[in-house]
Amino acid sequence: MRENIWLTMKYFPLFHDLTDAPCLVVGGSEAAARKVRLLQRTEAEIHIVAPEINEELGELVSAGRAHWYPRRFRARDLDDKSLVIAASGDERIDGRVSRLARARRQPVNLVDRPAQSSFIVPGMIDRDPVTIAIASGGSAPVLVRQLREKIEALLPARLGALARFADQFRPAVKAVIPGEEGRRRFWSRFFRSGVAESLLQGDERGARERMLGLVNSAPESRGNLTGSVALVGAGPGDPDLLTFRAVRLMQEADVVVYDRLIPQGVLDCVRRDAERIFVGKAKGAHSKSQDEINEILLQQARGGKQVVRLKGGDPFIFGRGGEEQEYLLRHGVDVQVVPGITAATGCAAAAGIPLTHRETASAVTFVAGYARNGLPELDWQALAGERQTLVVYMGLSHAEEIARRLMDKGLPAGTPMAVVERGTLPDQRVLGGRLADLGDILRREAVQGPALLIIGQVAAAAATDEPAVEPLLAQAV
Repeated sequence: MRENIWLTMKYFPLFHDLTDAPCLVVGGSEAAARKVRLLQRTEAEIHIVAPEINEELGELVSAGRAHWYPRRFRARDLDDKSLVIAASGDERIDGRVSRLARARRQPVNLVDRPAQSSFIVPGMIDRDPVTIAIASGGSAPVLVRQLREKIEALLPARLGALARFADQFRPAVKAVIPGEEGRRRFWSRFFRSGVAESLLQGDERGARERMLGLVNSAPESRGNLTGSVALVGAGPGDPDLLTFRAVRLMQEADVVVYDRLIPQGVLDCVRRDAERIFVGKAKGAHSKSQDEINEILLQQARGGKQVVRLKGGDPFIFGRGGEEQEYLLRHGVDVQVVPGITAATGCAAAAGIPLTHRETASAVTFVAGYARNGLPELDWQALAGERQTLVVYMGLSHAEEIARRLMDKGLPAGTPMAVVERGTLPDQRVLGGRLADLGDILRREAVQGPALLIIGQVAAAAATDEPAVEPLLAQAV
């Protein structure tokens, strides 16, 4: 099984106000100078302890922008320091600085030694007052640099000016637009508006004139909050498979309604202060009925909220998105649908299975293997045809019956099949074998789901993690 990469993080990101804070740098080399350059961009009070310092640091001291104590480090140098950086280059000295600082609960960083540091210095993108920090826990500094370069290229040079411009108008917006929700919605619209674009292009005077009109004409100023619902496909589980549009709506949502198919990695992409409503639909254990879910969506939208209904895979493929859309439109609620990568394509790709192949499968069929009253009534004769792929959603409960009906209609017992459990997630399992062995495989491997069944010659290509049977695929008739 693959390592779970989404549950924990070693370093918690913070932005530390160092205004007038005394900060200690132990060392006078180029490594120390690099850290001092960063501290200089704040209003910190910089203290350097080292027998000798390089030319750059000497110029700073001469200019009165740092204090230098020309001697070796002493324990009392830590007194009253808000932040400590050890960059002497001597492992013994730097190690002592770290031990003493940690004992005092002072944040300390050892250059290039994250294991001995209580904090790390991230790669930074400065668009003051907008600051973006990127870190890898010290494990991949080159990757951090490359990411910083990519993000830097995407950000407008005047982004900081835009943030300061918005800050100047915060009192006016607060006076005109009542309620935190209305103001949040106004600012969300503002940062995508032509006014913001004018400011980014350098036309501050024109942006200021247009901003006054934007504030005074805002529908939020009249308490006119119109809610809406977005049915968003969250894909098969891996957050990297979310669409840009899905992430944008998740970041703008006031309320997110989700169920058990939405993993934590996807929920982490939701705006942190958005309300989250778990509706927990699961086979045989519905904490909310579909009618109740429909009503929740309706009432939240009528309350003026921007609602995102997160649905595993694609909303319109076995996701009941059509039912929710129909209900909301009937009650006059604006609805948009954001497609997602459905489980069939996502899980097949993760398992290395081509759903169609010129030599073996010229058609692919998606079916639901579960209905309210048991196994759905399907055209089993058509599904057992040759040169096609059958993908079964929600098929675990009736897997043996599905296999039996297909074989009764002529599909060979040796037809390759694959079970993809928790597809695209870190703990994904792919179990391959013959159609006739499907039930035995599910019992022996204790497959819990969510899982997808892929049946057909293409399943022979499955990149199985733990093959449930000996390779018998070549014997398939």
